[in-house]
Amino acid sequence: MTDVDRQLARTSELLDRTRERSVAQRRRARGGTSLAKRAALIASADLAIVVATIVVGWIMPIGMGGALLVAALLVAVTLILAFARLDTPVAAEKLAEVPLKALPARTEQWLETQRPALPAPAQTLLDGIGTRLDTLAPQLATLDEQQPAAFEVRKLLGEQLPELIRGYARVPEPLRAQARNGKSPDAQLADSLRLIDAEIREMTEQLAQGDLDALATRGRFLEIKYRDEGTA
Repeated sequence: MTDVDRQLARTSELLDRTRERSVAQRRRARGGTSLAKRAALIASADLAIVVATIVVGWIMPIGMGGALLVAALLVAVTLILAFARLDTPVAAEKLAEVPLKALPARTEQWLETQRPALPAPAQTLLDGIGTRLDTLAPQLATLDEQQPAAFEVRKLLGEQLPELIRGYARVPEPLRAQARNGKSPDAQLADSLRLIDAEIREMTEQLAQGDLDALATRGRFLEIKYRDEGTA
């Protein structure tokens, strides 16, 4: 191995570690937000029960039985909110209706629910797409929904990306690794995800440069190869 090869290998390893740290940080951040939201809901619900109990106590004595009932209610509400699912992932067909500024986060949330059904290389590519979506989100917060550029972003994130994943899921599992017309559905999925990753990167760059016209008139739509080759 030459010095150049060793340097390339070290660079690749560094990029992999950086990506893994970024993914881990994003997941920890989501987990922390979820815990904080859950704790706030529990505190609000328990406070409401206590206040309601005090109000009722002013009107009529609640007695020992009432106190036990209130205590049981507090425990029940706390347990329910502690384990209940707070955020229900939006359905894929509804992603196109999500407000633009929330679309990256909701798309990433939906992608997380699809990870277990995808092959390992595709899961790795989803990690990279998730990072790009995090970068794109602040830029979309100020983009007018009526801009042609907004249509391009919504088309990619709300329609083409979900349809790619759902199309792959429709392929019978025993056939996913089998080559057809020279390429397996697994390989086609990976190629299409790389293309989407590149599209998101270009969109992010154009939005950062304020080049909305270039984004709106680029005229490139994702070519879903698995669909053209009849693997869906």
